[in-house]
Amino acid sequence: MPDYSRESAHGGRVAGVDEVGRGPLAGPVVAAAVMFTHGVPDDLASRLDDSKKLRPAARLRAFADLQALPSALIGVAAASVAEIERHNILRAAHIAMQRAVMRLPLPPDLVLVDGNAAPDFGCMAQCVVGGDSKSLSIAAASIVAKVIRDRLMERLSARWPGYGWERNAGYGTAAHRAALRADGITPHHRAAFGTVRAIARSLSPADVPTRSRARSAARPTPKNAEQPSC
Repeated sequence: MPDYSRESAHGGRVAGVDEVGRGPLAGPVVAAAVMFTHGVPDDLASRLDDSKKLRPAARLRAFADLQALPSALIGVAAASVAEIERHNILRAAHIAMQRAVMRLPLPPDLVLVDGNAAPDFGCMAQCVVGGDSKSLSIAAASIVAKVIRDRLMERLSARWPGYGWERNAGYGTAAHRAALRADGITPHHRAAFGTVRAIARSLSPADVPTRSRARSAARPTPKNAEQPSC
């Protein structure tokens, strides 16, 4: 279970930051930063963990409690699909993290980052591998980012039905891949990702549905883009 030891050891303003959405085939990558100004109440601390380990109801309750807690400062930001393709998914995730930290009401003295690499936040940063299971601030950030991104993908699914984003959050499930083959690529799909690119190439121009024709299915891949196999 995560604890507050790293934050307490520093003694200053410490923010935890995490991102959600590196792996999906569609949608932005979302990051959140959370900074507790007066520690974490015991009741809330007992319910914070890596967002992936929490049941949806527990995650939503923790999210609501974080929003209602005056001493929990929260910043949320995203990097768009266009930015993911212009840079690469790792760089886009770091851009989202930087923006989330910048949106905190107060600047942190130290940022705890989930993972083994950190962007420049303009202050000290410490990487914590598996941080959402070790630091309460990072765990809180993972919950906020997860809930916000899931809700965003639900809204997008209403505008682009058929891909199941309200259920799969843009990840490459079998149903999502089947919808890509049947309905084509939307502007919210990551065309540089291997699975999306392979499906786009498999479709002849006559097979590409109307909703995809406005956006070239064979869009060139940015030279520096990573190619996740997804």
